[in-house]
Amino acid sequence: MQQGSAPKISFVSLGCPKALVDSERIITRLRAEGYELARKHDGADVVIVNTCGFLDSAKQESLSAIGSAMAENGKVIVTGCMGAEPEQIEQAYPGVLSITGPQQYESVLEAVHRASPPIHNPHLDLVPPQGIKLTPRHYAYLKISEGCNNRCTFCIIPKLRGDLVSRPAADVLREAERLVAAGVKELLVISQDTSAYGLDLKYAESSWKDRSVRARFLDLARELGELGAWVRLHYVYPYPHVDEVVGLMAEGRVLPYLDIPFQHASPNVLKAMRRPAAQDKTLDRIRSWRAACPDLALRSTFIVGFPGETDADFAYLLDWLDEAEIDRLGCFKYEPVAGATSNALPDQVPDEVKQERWNALMARQQKISARRLKRKVGTRQQIIIDEVGPTVAKGRSKADAPEIDGSVYVSSRRPLRVGEIVTARIERADEYDLHGTVAGF
Repeated sequence: MQQGSAPKISFVSLGCPKALVDSERIITRLRAEGYELARKHDGADVVIVNTCGFLDSAKQESLSAIGSAMAENGKVIVTGCMGAEPEQIEQAYPGVLSITGPQQYESVLEAVHRASPPIHNPHLDLVPPQGIKLTPRHYAYLKISEGCNNRCTFCIIPKLRGDLVSRPAADVLREAERLVAAGVKELLVISQDTSAYGLDLKYAESSWKDRSVRARFLDLARELGELGAWVRLHYVYPYPHVDEVVGLMAEGRVLPYLDIPFQHASPNVLKAMRRPAAQDKTLDRIRSWRAACPDLALRSTFIVGFPGETDADFAYLLDWLDEAEIDRLGCFKYEPVAGATSNALPDQVPDEVKQERWNALMARQQKISARRLKRKVGTRQQIIIDEVGPTVAKGRSKADAPEIDGSVYVSSRRPLRVGEIVTARIERADEYDLHGTVAGF
């Protein structure tokens, strides 16, 4: 590093949106101290790798990223979920400068300071009030809590990130207001269990503007809906109070979209998974939600091949999907995770059976998704634009979250801008995407 020039940091962020928020916070702090971001490892003074440690495949991706950083730079700081159990990293790469777990921002900053001390410069130390974002300017993830109180047998998140720690409602709302003021059009609310928000705080009130707001899922969603941005709710468990939030969707306060990780439908498998929230009346509740809010889009994730899953359990899941008509679905083949109690369960499912079930579920879901999308042909939908092209722009409807759901491809008489929200007439649908023409601005 030349004398007087700002130290440069190269950053790799792996894993889920919650980890991305951690990365944004670290980068915001470093930029406030005058550090610059480098595009390549070999041009940086130090490399930070924010790891994912949820699945073995994610751990391998994290180790590979650390290895690349060591080879190209040599001065590497590791943080994130895999850092909560550092032995595997230490064994593979004993030369890393520091290993810390998730949310340990201060430890990461201290390690950076040791490796490459900051140069304080009032011109470099200025950062925008909303902080540094790693997502496009028009949408942002809003993390409302850390950790999880659930003890699902296949999951080690509580071991990695601890029990539920909710942020006071006023803190969340202040961050959301700053983001909207900076141009964010869509707030993606995330946590490990969004429905449990505030439980650890006993739903305590905090002061927001001229009133007090309880740290409660419904109250927070209602206040976020007043900020003038799209509000999309992720990782919601089907507790009874979700019914009240669907009422906000029917009123147009928050997007008619629920991301609920059902994971399965068979009572036997759900019991083995130790999933929270009563699932026996879920189909009835989905029907009531759609009766209250006909535009509601449901996204979910499912696991096939969980230990003990029988042919009958899987057939039950397929029949359930036909009834539930989930709009968007992600499916994973069960894989053991070091430290998960499900590893010790009997009747492990062979890999070839897992693959067969995955293929069958995705084929069934493709038909359901195509059927749901076809109903939208001839309707008008609001579309937020993510990418622009010479004649066709790529965007998303209120039913589509970025990167995990489908897209809407629209043609327009005039050039569109990224982040713009337009009204489109839907003319065609395929299995996962919609196509149409802009009909209003």
